[in-house]
Amino acid sequence: MFTPSCGIRVYLALGDTDMRKAINGLSILVEGKLALDPFSGHLFVFTNRRRNILKVLYWDRNGFCLWQKRLEKYRFRWPEPEDEVAEIDGRELLWLLEGLDLRKTQGHGALSYTALS
Repeated sequence: MFTPSCGIRVYLALGDTDMRKAINGLSILVEGKLALDPFSGHLFVFTNRRRNILKVLYWDRNGFCLWQKRLEKYRFRWPEPEDEVAEIDGRELLWLLEGLDLRKTQGHGALSYTALS
């Protein structure tokens, strides 16, 4: 499995996506419906209506990659659509893949210091 590195953003395409779509169809959705750059190197995550399939699309230097996970018994805890797209961080993507509900799961927040005192 891949883990998003520092600086890589993760975007969830909220709602349902036709999982028959492959790289070309999903990249068109990223650019058109989500108004984002599919060549950015960020991760774009899609799910189907049954919430048992996830697809992750991303650009890797010289070509697109498409990663898929299909659950045989359970369902992904997909956020309800309020907008077309939601941004999460890499650890939240890992939580989602593990079956955790992002609305109920919350880790420690990031800290930023400007000086030592």
